[in-house]
Amino acid sequence: MSTDHSLPIADGRTVLREMWRALDRRGWQLAGLVVVFVATAAAGVLPSLAIGEVVDAVTAGGAARTVWIAGAVMVGSVVVGAVLAAVGMIGASRLLEGMLARLREDMVAAALRLPQSQVERAGTGDLISRAGDDVAEVAEAIPAVVPALTGSFFTIVVTFGGMAVIDARYALALLVVLPIHAFAVRRYLRGAPRLYAGERAAMAHRAQHLLDSLRGIETVRAFDLSGRHLVRIRAASWAVVRWTMHARAVQNAFSGRINAAELAGMTALLVVGFFVVRDGGGTIGGTTAAMLLFLRLFNPIGQLLFVIDDMQSALASLARITGVVGAGRGAGVSEEVDGRSRRHAPDGAGISLRGVGHSYTADHPVLVDVDLAVARGETVAVVGASGAGKSTLAALAAGVHDATSGTVDTPDGVVLVTQEVHVFEAGLRDNLTLARADADDAALRHALDVVGAGPLLDRLPDGLDTRLDGSALTPAEAQQLALARVLLADPGVVILDEATAEAGSSDAGRLERAAQAVIDGRTALVVAHRLSQAAAADRVVVMERGRIAEEGTHAELLASGGSYARLWQAWRRHRD
Repeated sequence: MSTDHSLPIADGRTVLREMWRALDRRGWQLAGLVVVFVATAAAGVLPSLAIGEVVDAVTAGGAARTVWIAGAVMVGSVVVGAVLAAVGMIGASRLLEGMLARLREDMVAAALRLPQSQVERAGTGDLISRAGDDVAEVAEAIPAVVPALTGSFFTIVVTFGGMAVIDARYALALLVVLPIHAFAVRRYLRGAPRLYAGERAAMAHRAQHLLDSLRGIETVRAFDLSGRHLVRIRAASWAVVRWTMHARAVQNAFSGRINAAELAGMTALLVVGFFVVRDGGGTIGGTTAAMLLFLRLFNPIGQLLFVIDDMQSALASLARITGVVGAGRGAGVSEEVDGRSRRHAPDGAGISLRGVGHSYTADHPVLVDVDLAVARGETVAVVGASGAGKSTLAALAAGVHDATSGTVDTPDGVVLVTQEVHVFEAGLRDNLTLARADADDAALRHALDVVGAGPLLDRLPDGLDTRLDGSALTPAEAQQLALARVLLADPGVVILDEATAEAGSSDAGRLERAAQAVIDGRTALVVAHRLSQAAAADRVVVMERGRIAEEGTHAELLASGGSYARLWQAWRRHRD
């Protein structure tokens, strides 16, 4: 990928190791498929040999019995070959579908383990492209590529053996095609992997622009940014087209070289056959059988070579998928990120940030040398103007992002609630048990009651069994649902990042009471949208330009007459 922040792409060795891992406990199934493919290839050779026998019998004026036997061999081999081919395809499909299922599961599991900061740096479009476009590409390619590779390989090997049985010179004559095929494959592999990797990256870039535009469509319309976004989407889409057209040009050149190899092979066989028959070393039937065997190779050789195209595309996608699988498998193993340290505090401890700095881009620091300690059971409110660094501070404390500098100590099991909550298209019960799978209905109702969402159950037609969608709940009810999840998860540390900001004036008091019920008895860091939340906290921290400007209790900060006092006065005037 062209960006340093993209999700990793696995190398070829890692991809092969991952595919072999997906074959775990399927070795006997694979061995059985090899036997079936070899038998299928052998059955396919017999009709050509039988036709050669018929030609020789007719030329020599032999008995009709020879023709009938050859005909029986042809019919029998065709039937047996068809049955074996069907068995092989069914077995291969079962094996491959199992591998694909495991690959999809590993991909999803790994994506869920990735740190949110890593996903945000890469862009959600990259991850969605891998989970969508790349998985679809592999799912479509592997069922075609693997049977073609295995079937064609065994067919080619067995057919060359059959030609050698007729006369070794026929097999040697076909060596003329090997340099042409080798040249064609070498030239193709020189450019194709880079083209397919570039095409996949361009598709991820396009997906990111589409997501940015669609997710922020209200803002795009409000600020009349449609034209600018369309220009970006158009440019990203044409980049995909350019990569695709380059790939098609390479494919066309590859096809031409394969056709040249077929012509050279037929010419070589006819020339060798002429001299073999003229010198009495062979028969016309043998030459006919050799030519039929070579013609029979057109399809498997073409499949074997042309499938390289699909294989390269699938390998490019597999490398991207395996990169996510590897990244997810290693997520959380190391707490060292570019020399910066995140340490786990003992269970039940508070939060500690020492000398913490953070920036999303190198030339724009968002937090600068922040020292903050939240004691066990203490509630600390963070206030400040928009852009002061409040949400970034909350994200670092929750472990969403890693600090650029300094040290963050947090206990396990921290729960972060932001103003952007998600309601899944599932039952209300399913939306709640995400936080605690073993919660019974009584516990679910109690959690809803505590956050003031009891009336929600009365309003919904099927209670806990009501299926929710984007319009089933009001913004305030969605926030209550998120806060009920926190109660069910029962964490020791809660971080609320403007978790009541979506409430209108009529819902503000209800949501603030719900938030207070959630943080009671817990260590809490609250990015306060309303200063009434700050007034209820044990301590207030005022952020200005990425630094802590003031710190103290509500009363102490009012008495000092500083930034917090001015914010409080302005907020009171706005309320009045």
